Amino acid sequence: MGLQRHRGKHPEDEELFSPKHYERLKKAVEDLSYLFSRGYSEKIAIKVVGDHYQLTERQRIAVQRASCGDNSLRHRKEKEVLDDGDVRDNIILIDGYNLLITVESLISGGVLLRGRDGCVRDIASIHGTYHKVEETVPALRWIGTHIRLYAPREVRWFLDTPVSNSRRLAGLMREVAEANGWNWSVEVVNNPDRILVDEQGVVITSDSWILDRVSKWLNFVYRGIMIDGGRISLLDFSEDFLKN
Repeated sequence: MGLQRHRGKHPEDEELFSPKHYERLKKAVEDLSYLFSRGYSEKIAIKVVGDHYQLTERQRIAVQRASCGDNSLRHRKEKEVLDDGDVRDNIILIDGYNLLITVESLISGGVLLRGRDGCVRDIASIHGTYHKVEETVPALRWIGTHIRLYAPREVRWFLDTPVSNSRRLAGLMREVAEANGWNWSVEVVNNPDRILVDEQGVVITSDSWILDRVSKWLNFVYRGIMIDGGRISLLDFSEDFLKN
């Protein structure tokens, strides 16, 4: 089998996430969020909901990533940066693989979810090794173009040391940034999650563990999609949408 060339849809995604399944997936997100709110373990809750709605593995991944408990939702909404002025001249801290793979998926037409917290997520995974795909450089350009609109003082990317090819990707990111005059630093570290939680700045991530602990985060991908005119198709499970 050759290396993956795109970060796009799985062959079955067109059917698994077609409009006819949306109501069932929506109810699954509501039920899973309810169980999370009442302290059920993630593993048990996902099995209960997945079995009840007869979800496939990829549908379970989507429902899991779109769901969150009430306490998490409250914290994330309180800490979300809504005023661009809070980003201007500040430091942006980026969960590297998390953001890059989401934007690669966006560009390639992969499945994108808008979770209960309003954050955009993909359902791709890299399984311990990152391979550059055709969307990688366009994704970096999309990110850089949209970050520039916020006029941050500094942009710091963090990539995971345990993921193979992290140093190679860091080199590519530095080249793209230099070519475009972007003030980026790229650090390859053992535990980006802890650094993102502990450092002072505005965090860009869709990772639930991080979002539950940061003091400021920017819903960067969703806002970027809206800036571009909102033409991207999203499976919307956001709280505001679910109430309608």
